[in-house]
Amino acid sequence: MACKEGNKCGKGPGYPSPMWAFKNGPREKILYVATVQPNLEDESGDYLSVVDVDPQSETFCQVIHRAYSGNKGQEFHHIGWNTCSSCHFVDAACTDIPSRDKLVLPCLISDAVYVFDVGHDPKRPTLHKIIDGEVLRNNDVSAPHTAHCLPSGNVMISTMGDKDANAKGDFILFDKNFDCVGTWTVGEKALCGYDYWYQPYFNVLIASEWGAPRLFRRGFDADDLKSERDYGRRLNVYAWNERKLIDTIDLGDEGIAPLEIRFMHDPKRCEGFVGASLCSKVFRFYKKNPTDEKFTVEKVIDVPVKKVEGWIMPEMNGLMTDILLSLDDRFIYFSNWFHGDVRQYDISDPANPKLTGQIFLGGMLLNDSKVKVLEDKELKEQPSPTFIKGRRLYGGPQMLQLSLDGKRLYVSSSLFSPWDKQFYPDMVKNGGTIVQIDIDTVNGGMKLNEEFLVDFANEPNGPALPHEMRYPGGDCTSDIWLAED
Repeated sequence: MACKEGNKCGKGPGYPSPMWAFKNGPREKILYVATVQPNLEDESGDYLSVVDVDPQSETFCQVIHRAYSGNKGQEFHHIGWNTCSSCHFVDAACTDIPSRDKLVLPCLISDAVYVFDVGHDPKRPTLHKIIDGEVLRNNDVSAPHTAHCLPSGNVMISTMGDKDANAKGDFILFDKNFDCVGTWTVGEKALCGYDYWYQPYFNVLIASEWGAPRLFRRGFDADDLKSERDYGRRLNVYAWNERKLIDTIDLGDEGIAPLEIRFMHDPKRCEGFVGASLCSKVFRFYKKNPTDEKFTVEKVIDVPVKKVEGWIMPEMNGLMTDILLSLDDRFIYFSNWFHGDVRQYDISDPANPKLTGQIFLGGMLLNDSKVKVLEDKELKEQPSPTFIKGRRLYGGPQMLQLSLDGKRLYVSSSLFSPWDKQFYPDMVKNGGTIVQIDIDTVNGGMKLNEEFLVDFANEPNGPALPHEMRYPGGDCTSDIWLAED
């Protein structure tokens, strides 16, 4: 348990501040990757990959270790830590110093949570504990998603369903031994759940919404979107100390499925962004004055739809599936899984983001696909397929992870295996990939690194699908910093 009183010193895990990590943090040498095996007959199941990203290493761009779940049908998705930079400053007299030595992998299909030990040998993680899905369902929650450590030493995981996989937004807590403490929310529950971020300095936690697990688990169906109960379009604001839902902000039809939510890393800036997935819009949330009771929300980035033929609908939205902020809060990045591009915007003025970079890495709109674009407000022609070292990239850009110094952006290709099979069967057949984009941190701009490719085509049990990525010391999306006062 992290101590927060008295003479504080930086004996805990992580980094003292986001700017310290940005200026002084170590270069990443390995990636931990949630890896899904789409062949559900394979008993070894999904696994945690360790990928070598050290350019000086003989195994650069290779998977050097695989820690298997040992169970099929799990669907590893997002990854969290048992403790992070929120526990960095501890009391000088503390003897129970937390250690960042466990990775937490919730499963979207089985409701289980897998805990891997990365402390004894960071390059060879081992399975530490399995929290059976029944533990969650006994607390009337399911479909665990985002795991964050809390300053108290507990781990909190957002959930998206009730025990029967109907939509419900809540959170479930585990102690340092990963024994269940119970659910977090006191009183009224949100209609839907997904991602979350907390800011104790402002006594606030904000959560986003996807939808009912019983629906999204079987694939995408446009008819499902008609129900505001089954597919979310809201931000849910909680009082952090009281653990109560105090406000719900409806983003409207443009805000369907607001997924990844990112506060500014500076813990004294009460503002952030959320990516509304379906229509590819970015909304900014903030308080005009620190004393304001409620947040103001405004759309600040709008990716136009493309009119098409040869697809499931006459219009194709981008499907914004991930966003992140650089540690200096200078740039925002997001991926459009359908359109196939990754974008960089300068957010020095957060109310008026400026596009500074764009790269296409596959997608549904390629000039050799069955889709024909009839009207495009941004492009004059359909993009060409991307090849790296002779290997074609299948699927679209999905999860993002940025180096601490903001100079390298890693991009994986898999979203969620039922949706991968529906929209990108060639990726499922050929395996997913991780690529690297070099970033101009001074002027803005992006360039694909033609020498970097992690290929999951020839994995031991067949082609696999990489999703979220983490660094051993923490990163732009796993760590939350607390204001020192």
